[in-house]
Amino acid sequence: MLKQQPNIWINGPVGRLETIYLPAQGTARGVAVINHPNPLQGGLNTNKVVQTAAKALTTLGFHCYLPNLRGVGNSDGEHDYGRGEVADCLAVVDFARTQHPEATKLVLSGFSFGGYVALFSALTARPDALLLMGPAIGMYTVDVPDAYNSATTLLIHGEKDEVVPLQNSMNWAEAQNLPVVVIPGSGHFFHGKLIVLRQWIERLFPAVLAE
Repeated sequence: MLKQQPNIWINGPVGRLETIYLPAQGTARGVAVINHPNPLQGGLNTNKVVQTAAKALTTLGFHCYLPNLRGVGNSDGEHDYGRGEVADCLAVVDFARTQHPEATKLVLSGFSFGGYVALFSALTARPDALLLMGPAIGMYTVDVPDAYNSATTLLIHGEKDEVVPLQNSMNWAEAQNLPVVVIPGSGHFFHGKLIVLRQWIERLFPAVLAE
């Protein structure tokens, strides 16, 4: 897990959003918003998968924002099962872009429930790339949309995911000709595979972002 970082506060649609900010390393190329897993199952912005992704993206030149969405941690509001959380994510995107106008690229990311939020947020935010880790596809009454741009989407899923079946991601991706990176032996939370997860993000994401 990353060293504890001070929180910043971002104004969202229903109040303040408690957010971890991690600055880009080296020359900044963009901003990234990384959404946490299901808070009804303990998901927070300190989740190890979320922070592993943030650590990888900062090394690739992204200012990373990790919000606690509405009703989570010390953020205002109540959990809205992915509906209001999209508006929260978009508020964080707007804030991040305002703070770093020189860093032009936008990445939306999320783990599990956070991937669900990222997919809907992308329809409005139109990101340069999507990073999805074990996204909660097929887990809610409202199905996720297609990726905003399958050519600039990196989807990583554990082979032995016990929460979101790998086949959910495979079925969703097949119709879009979107490759899926499968980490052998990994469960939903990538226990024992976080280093591998980070390595694959650092290895593959530059190609996803290539102009």
